[in-house]
Amino acid sequence: MQAGDDAVMTIGEVADKFGLATHVLRHWESVGLLAPARVVAGRRRYRSTDLYRVATILRAKEAGLSLEQIRELMAAAGSARREILLRHREDLAARIDALRDSLRFIDGGLECEHEDFTACPHYQARVRARIGRQPAPHVPG
Repeated sequence: MQAGDDAVMTIGEVADKFGLATHVLRHWESVGLLAPARVVAGRRRYRSTDLYRVATILRAKEAGLSLEQIRELMAAAGSARREILLRHREDLAARIDALRDSLRFIDGGLECEHEDFTACPHYQARVRARIGRQPAPHVPG
């Protein structure tokens, strides 16, 4: 199926295309994120527009949005959608900053040849700013 045509795909074909289990697509439908067409006996048939929605859901999940937040985003329009995206952009930028700090922490440990790297003056210089600061925000892994 090409991205621009109206050919239909079964739930199994869509699941395979995205590396998902079919129950994931059913769940997304049950929470209002997908609405595939139905044919005889109620079988789902996905069109190209559904594939874009699946891809959007996956990208949004990768960006850290919950299914509820994704549903809110997909239902919003105009300035409301822009506000939602700006809010999530700020959250994502903060998580990226926290991950960069974590990477510098790991790099500091890798660069140190001391037996106890936490006693190394170079390593201590890298983490000194952390002393007395509030804990970093939790970064889901």
